[in-house]
Amino acid sequence: MRTIRIHVDQPLAAGAELALPAQAAEHVARVLRMAAGDPLVLFNGDGCDYEAILLAVGKREVAARVERACPRDNESPLRLTLAQGVARGEKMDLIVQKATELGVARIVPLLTERSEVKLDPARAEKRLAHWRAVVASACEQSGRVRVPAVEAAQPLQAWLDGLPGDGALRLALLPEATRQPGALRFGAGGGLLVVGPEGGLGERDVAALQVAGFAGLRLGPRILRTETAGLAALAALQALHGDFQ
Repeated sequence: MRTIRIHVDQPLAAGAELALPAQAAEHVARVLRMAAGDPLVLFNGDGCDYEAILLAVGKREVAARVERACPRDNESPLRLTLAQGVARGEKMDLIVQKATELGVARIVPLLTERSEVKLDPARAEKRLAHWRAVVASACEQSGRVRVPAVEAAQPLQAWLDGLPGDGALRLALLPEATRQPGALRFGAGGGLLVVGPEGGLGERDVAALQVAGFAGLRLGPRILRTETAGLAALAALQALHGDFQ
């Protein structure tokens, strides 16, 4: 039987009773047609699944009671941040969704020299909320109990200026690079991976990355689309250095 997992952005504990968020409640009631007494799993990103039972399923509210907490350890030991040049439309949703399934720890949407997507403050806020919802849904499906952070879209240089000196290996996917995934050595700080948008990274982008200590990374002899490149790199890094071994 399929396990229904629902993300809730609030503290959870055994014995707690709560109303599910509106979107989750609608999915449980109208799409899944679940009923009072049915089991489900709740999670909030703290590292536990919470086994729960539905108390009531109504038109306006769906209530559940937490039965017990179940700690899970299914996060990759390789902590990766994907800094992705914002792609158009559904491409970005695909990247965010699949990066979550592949175990990424953080996603940073970047506005770069060749970015085709323009985001005013109102639109940027809506896109951020949307991407965070995509991440939560991907965690529900994939069984992750830690929800990757999604930062607000920001210019590449602003992001570089704010990077901490935490020892993370700094990498950028570049067609002309020679370094390959198998030759990398990651420390406790994990890695930062920069991927350009549809038009790739521009000369000013590459220069700024080099000043900030980023090394080029090559995946092979073919040039990959933006919606393929970062995901292929994440999969390769997980296979070579993470938990796909």
